[in-house]
Amino acid sequence: MIGLVLGDTHIGKVIVKKLKSLKKKFIIIDISKNNLFKNESNSFRLSIGQLGKCISVLKENKCRKIIFAGRVERPDFAKVKFDLKAIMNLPQILKATQKGDAYIINYIIKLFEKEGFRIITQSHFNPELVLSKGIKTKTKPKKVHHKDIIIGKNVINNLSLKGITQAAVVINGEVIASENYKGTDYMLKKVTKKIKKSVIGERNGILIKLPKPNQDMRTDIPTIGLKTVKSCISLGLKGIVLKSKRNIFLDVKKSIILLNKNKMFLTVI
Repeated sequence: MIGLVLGDTHIGKVIVKKLKSLKKKFIIIDISKNNLFKNESNSFRLSIGQLGKCISVLKENKCRKIIFAGRVERPDFAKVKFDLKAIMNLPQILKATQKGDAYIINYIIKLFEKEGFRIITQSHFNPELVLSKGIKTKTKPKKVHHKDIIIGKNVINNLSLKGITQAAVVINGEVIASENYKGTDYMLKKVTKKIKKSVIGERNGILIKLPKPNQDMRTDIPTIGLKTVKSCISLGLKGIVLKSKRNIFLDVKKSIILLNKNKMFLTVI
């Protein structure tokens, strides 16, 4: 039996659909804000503070392998009701919170591993969601874009910058925007005016989204989809840069058609 611990975003539904097609047995721990899996008969609705209950349900259903997927908003710890297991680990969780989201995830993963669970990657049953190295569009990046890629990589790899997680927008050597814990789409929405002022005439600049050096790639794979692509198009960016085998790309076929139509590039480094 496979246990799925699923938050918000579309990836959870993609995984569920694939497991059904493969006739794999699974249960869902639904911790999404909008109760996305309420129509699934094998779904258990839990809050972010019910850590002990989550572990109990997984053990009762004889789950040995677990997939964590989907976005979970950072909780307001003053308002969340915690069960005993969560309370016992709360000091360590709060300490990890001060270091950044990756540290919170790493702590939770270690906790589940101590309980005897094996954590498998989000793309384990969906290998089609990750891309191999290369340029995936008709349009190719130019020299100026390669310089922007280097700058973006340096920003994302800088672990001392707590506010920057997995993504940045770079235009002509300038970091226009960087992602925080609210995600890439939120970042792009917040800096719409700023980005448009920086793009004069033809398309320019990139969205680069890569894993940070301290990320656990089993549970926290950087993800983009059609919504992100459409935002990049409307902002006047020229391309999107991802990491080979280390990014999840939802709706990739539709996205590439749109990128080609708008003479943008998608490169996987």
